[in-house]
Formats: sequence, structure tokens, C-alpha cells
Amino acid sequence: MQVTMQDMLKAGVHFGHQTRYWNPKMASYIYGARNKIHIIDLGKTMPLFQDALNFIGGVAAKKGKVLFVGTKYAAQDIIQQEAERCKMPYVNHRWLGGMLTNYKTIRQSIKRLKELEAMFESGKFGRLTKKEILGLEREKDKLMNSLGGIKNVGGIPDALFVIDVGHEKIAVREANRLGIPVVGIVDSNNDPDNITYIIPGNDDSTRAIRFYVASMADAILEARASTLDDIGVEDEASPPLIEAPSPGEGVSESPSNE
Repeated sequence: MQVTMQDMLKAGVHFGHQTRYWNPKMASYIYGARNKIHIIDLGKTMPLFQDALNFIGGVAAKKGKVLFVGTKYAAQDIIQQEAERCKMPYVNHRWLGGMLTNYKTIRQSIKRLKELEAMFESGKFGRLTKKEILGLEREKDKLMNSLGGIKNVGGIPDALFVIDVGHEKIAVREANRLGIPVVGIVDSNNDPDNITYIIPGNDDSTRAIRFYVASMADAILEARASTLDDIGVEDEASPPLIEAPSPGEGVSESPSNE
């Protein structure tokens, strides 16, 4: 997966926040300012973004799980669409404290969600009243809103991809505590510390967010396809299997004349 400077310019990746809100730790990634808005240096962003794409592709090639995280309004729909497209888990509403560090409890909530889904799919509610069924439906919807994107994750993810590391600071903190690599979009007002793969860029524009998330999804899909192609090549190159002789049957030392 390759990105170009033109792609980033079209997406508005270079537009940072107002200069008065900047974080001095981002100074090395800022090109300058225009109309009191910081301009992010795309010459710095492009290779860092490429490194992040390569890392995420590598995780996917090894059948690892990348958790997409973006709960701010501008990111919610994009995170869900692209994560589902590449079949990765996601959190696009409120991050529940302990989603990573207290996964045992989260797993129980996921189990409850699946039980409720099965109940509503079958339509079997026993002797429950309409009021009780309505209460269960509300419980299901609430759990789905919080955990629907991770209900099939099957455990702790191998990496996090985060839109707006400041907004998702709890998720970043939990990942750091568990030693999970974090790929994060870091705008001019945020702190790049504790982000494994920093991507300096605009984290507010839906166009920029779609560019980042779609690029990550593409990198994952390409890595998987490449892995399948490699397996196919190995299979074609493998010599045909030779059956072992049956017990008592000798192995001929010379070719048959038949």
C-alpha cells in the first residue's frame, strides 16, 4: 500500500489546529502557520504514514487483529464502515474503561450480548411480558452500541489504530499498559508521547479521517491477499506426494518396463 503527497493534500491532512492550542512536542512535525492555523509538514508525515501502513500490513499478514478506535462524531461511521470492510474489530462509540486491561469483565458482557441476540433471533421469550422483552431489547441495544464492534475479537488485539490520540487517551493508556503497539493520528494540539507509530495530521476533517482509515483497511486487505498468493505459489511449487508402499510390498530399484 503506497500513499502520495498529492493524496494527503487532497484529503487536507496538512491542516492542524489553531496556533494557540498547539502542543510544543509537535514542533518538529509543523511546517509553519497560515491564518493562525498550524500547517503540518507532509514531508514528515508521508514516510511515517508509510511505516505505519507497513506495520499494520505486517500484523494482518500474520493473521493478527488490529482494533480500529475512533469515537468522535466525525470518525464514527467511517471507522465502522472500513473496519467491517477489512473484517477487523472496532470501537466507534464510547470507550469503556477496562476494554483492554479488564478484558475478563468485558468478555462476560460480550457473552451476554450474544445471548440476547440469539434470544431475539429465535423469538423465544418464554413467559416474559412485553415490558420485560422491551427491557431486554434496550439492554441488547446498549451492549451492541458499546461492544458490537468487538464481539468477535476473541481476545486482546495485536495493535490499535487510533483517530485523535487525545480524544482516545484512555484507550492509548490501556494499550501502553499492556505493551500493545499504538498507531495514532496526532494533530498539532496533541501529545505524541507513548504512540508507537506517530502519524502527524488533521484529525478533525471527515475527508482526512476517511483517507487514513481507508488506507489502513486497504493495507490490511492487500497484506492478506499477498499472503494467500504466497501460499498458492508454495503449493504449486511443491512436488507431488509419493505414496508409501503397502506392508510387504517391495520397492522396485529399477523402472517398470510396462
